Amino acid sequence: MKNILAYGVILIAMMSCNDNDASGNATGTDTTGKNVEPAMNKLTDQQKADGWQLLFDGESTKGWHKYGGKPVGSAWKVADGALYLDTTIKENWQIKDGGDIVSDSAFENFHLKLEWKIAKDGNSGIMFYVHEDTVKYKWPWETAPEMQVLDNNGHSDSKIIKHRAGDLYDLISCSKETVKPAGEWNLAEVKCVNGKLDLFLNGENVVSTTLWDDNWKKLVAGSKFVKMPDFGTYKKGKIGLQDHGNTVWYRNVMIRKM
Repeated sequence: MKNILAYGVILIAMMSCNDNDASGNATGTDTTGKNVEPAMNKLTDQQKADGWQLLFDGESTKGWHKYGGKPVGSAWKVADGALYLDTTIKENWQIKDGGDIVSDSAFENFHLKLEWKIAKDGNSGIMFYVHEDTVKYKWPWETAPEMQVLDNNGHSDSKIIKHRAGDLYDLISCSKETVKPAGEWNLAEVKCVNGKLDLFLNGENVVSTTLWDDNWKKLVAGSKFVKMPDFGTYKKGKIGLQDHGNTVWYRNVMIRKM
């Protein structure tokens, strides 16, 4: 009887080690008691069955290009299963051989998931519905809404309402702040189905709105995008990752068409 009780205690302890971490990845220990890192940039059989596809393979920049059509610049590098921006050489407010990058594919109704972490005092962004036409638009953010990526404790943008991490940039503030400090991974999600937009940060639904209706037009009219007539009007577009001149990392980038 004592042996059975002891075994039960051990089993419960082992099960408690398999909880999800705050980024949504399963964590646990191996037979030696060491921490086991979750599989990076891999889809489970269930995710595949549900229609998820990777936008980043963890080894290369395949599936991405610089906004405007050129290959991804050398400042965007891959290491330890993450795509990151090497900010060694500045060029104006961005990075030499960096620049904003966009997915090769465009999406209409979708659910995007990815993890990000930002350097101290850093700034970046996750853009969606990027309409890539450099004759009309020099920058992807002239057409694409953005989920803000920011060090809320260091970057000056954190002092501006609607410019903090998780915000729908310059349009809607987070309903609650769930961002982690600089240097820690965050799980971000962007889900848009027939204009119903939801942003999630670390498992919390932080922004909900509807695109393209009269209220949306009022939001844009009251923002810095008011002078960009096509901003937030496209219903199909590419995913973009921003070079804002600061080191940023992305991994586990996946998307599902809805």
